[in-house]
Amino acid sequence: MKTLYIATHNAHKTQEIRSVFEHLPELASRYRLGDLSELGNVEEIPETADSLEGNALQKASFIYEKYGVDCFADDTGLEVAALGNRPGIYSARYANMPEGFEESGLVTRAALSLPDPTFAQNIDRLLLKLHAKPRAARFRTVICLILDGKAHYFEGEVSGRIIEERHGAQGFGYDPVFVPDGFDKTFAELELEEKNRISHRGRALDSLITFLKTEI
Repeated sequence: MKTLYIATHNAHKTQEIRSVFEHLPELASRYRLGDLSELGNVEEIPETADSLEGNALQKASFIYEKYGVDCFADDTGLEVAALGNRPGIYSARYANMPEGFEESGLVTRAALSLPDPTFAQNIDRLLLKLHAKPRAARFRTVICLILDGKAHYFEGEVSGRIIEERHGAQGFGYDPVFVPDGFDKTFAELELEEKNRISHRGRALDSLITFLKTEI
């Protein structure tokens, strides 16, 4: 049985991914999912590329080169149309971005050197900047799998809207303010299984899983 390591320190993300694999016996018999704690890794994994694809590759490559194990990493961005499709790759560091970032997209070295803000702070900035603006948005995820030394990419996205205040206690990140198209609940109000079925990460995982089935 092969172990695939998830290149993240985010326990919520690991839980979401494992919950998908657990319902697939044909994969569970061939692959198990490990995490960075099993590798003893507590380092911050670099993500300094200028695209989701680049960050996913950078994170997966960091783990592969350091430990020599099969692994995969994802990078996710929230793209808000009224904000020039930002925060995008800076979604996790959005509250640190300089004033005017939404209009110019310019990022300072000082902003990148700050400790990551909380997602409560990121959401606060998002709601402030979206005041009286259209609220259409999408999440996009890119997964990079490094299997036997070769990189493979898988993408998923979901469209929706940003609501004016937080709802729900499930999930993480921007989930409390994102309502996917066709639903009247935020990601943070949906059960994990339902969220995985329609989410950006869930759709990227579906593509990854389809690929892994061909490897069996």
